[in-house]
Amino acid sequence: MAALVTLGFLVALEFAARHHGTPGPITLQVREVVHAPKSGGLLYAAMALMTVVLTWRERFIAVGAAIGVDLAFLLVRWAVDADTAGGHPFGNGALWVTLGAAVVAVTRRTGPERVLLLKGVGLALLLMAGRKTGDTWLLITSKTRPTVLDQYVATADHALGNPSWLAGRIVEATGPVGFNFLDFVYGNLAVAAVVAALYQLRHVVAERRFPRHHLVRTFLVIGLVGPAFYMIFPVVGPLFAYGTGTEHWAAVSLWAPDMPPSEAWAVANLWPGTLPPAGTPQPMPFDGITPRNCMPSLHTAWATAIFIHTRGGPRLLRFAGTFWLVATLCATLGFGYHYGADLIAGVVFTLTIEAALRSYDRGWDRAGIRLVAHGTAVFTAFLLSYRWLPLEMARYPWVAGPLLLLATASVVHGYVRTTAQWSRSTAPVRQPEPQPEPA
Repeated sequence: MAALVTLGFLVALEFAARHHGTPGPITLQVREVVHAPKSGGLLYAAMALMTVVLTWRERFIAVGAAIGVDLAFLLVRWAVDADTAGGHPFGNGALWVTLGAAVVAVTRRTGPERVLLLKGVGLALLLMAGRKTGDTWLLITSKTRPTVLDQYVATADHALGNPSWLAGRIVEATGPVGFNFLDFVYGNLAVAAVVAALYQLRHVVAERRFPRHHLVRTFLVIGLVGPAFYMIFPVVGPLFAYGTGTEHWAAVSLWAPDMPPSEAWAVANLWPGTLPPAGTPQPMPFDGITPRNCMPSLHTAWATAIFIHTRGGPRLLRFAGTFWLVATLCATLGFGYHYGADLIAGVVFTLTIEAALRSYDRGWDRAGIRLVAHGTAVFTAFLLSYRWLPLEMARYPWVAGPLLLLATASVVHGYVRTTAQWSRSTAPVRQPEPQPEPA
């Protein structure tokens, strides 16, 4: 049933993209069987996720086969002088191996072994398709939402001290080194998630089953539900609404995105040097290219999910999860992609989804229902206040700002307290050691 629903969703997105004159996620993924992939690292990360169901011998064979296929593609492209057209020169091999594993599962495996291998292939393909699905969603938001609500969020952000403007000036001061370091972290969020997931799923091959709850589930649900709010609350971000767009970073970026200039649509060239005025906000028209992908910040949501799921790991993994969260927050603000209001909404959004998934797995109880309801209420209150009370929030920042932070902290505290209670209630009871009996 899940596979059919996912397939139907992808087909619907394919038709929606075709309606706007561009290929959809299915077409884009099929092309990467032969064409240079957009992200070779993501394809290899997805293949690594699939290998959790394989033995060590099978893993070495899979990795060797993927590298061999990539070398063959590299030689062919070199021989015919084919251009990668902005894609990566590697990654096709990982996709071929993943598809080959699906063929092996159908033709050479039976029973539980077939199901387990197909689950591993399915997770890998979902991660691969997630990138294409996200690109299609962003296209749809830019085509179907001609006006954006950036002035509302920017006005409300006065209550938080306009952190994007401050972070933007700091990133500018770090020059090319600081920018490209954060850009690398920002662009490889999915790879970091796979590393954390590999640790969580390390016992799958021995136990022959997946754990009930893991990071990949949360990642996919965030990516499925989050873009719906892009349609409800379209926002392009301070870099575009109050700046010159991606041209702002062209001089220091090693991987500058190929996007047309958007300065003509901006309110004014204010970011990050001049704070925006706290006047009466109104919807503003924007181009049909820039994604409306700010509210909530899904990069913050995904980084928060990585942070949560690395808490039970070793020290190095916990440190990596903390680092990726902090660096992602610095990048989202410092690059001008998000307002501070987007970030706290992303944190509440993730904790609510994580609580719902955990409650579903263990059976809904009063604590789980209360936590999910509280998170939903706070997230809804954020959106309503940004839309209908931004001017009041800007006029009384010493009231609105602490209220926003306290509301976020209440969800964080509720999540930590509730999950701690769940952990204590499910912890195995320690059996007393046998005592020697008197002779």
